[in-house]
Amino acid sequence: MNMVDYIAIAAIALIVGLAVFYIVRAKMRGEKCVGCPYAKQCGGGCNGNCGHKETNGTKQ
Repeated sequence: MNMVDYIAIAAIALIVGLAVFYIVRAKMRGEKCVGCPYAKQCGGGCNGNCGHKETNGTKQ
């Protein structure tokens, strides 16, 4: 393996690590749908924008 391979592996590991860090922090803040613009307000229903269902089976 040459230096370019090590740099590519490090870059990919950094990107994956930052994504995991973001998801963990969002879950700790109480967001139910990470990445949804209504994550804190929707309670898991995502305001009907992303297709998630409410707990009673109906969309918001």
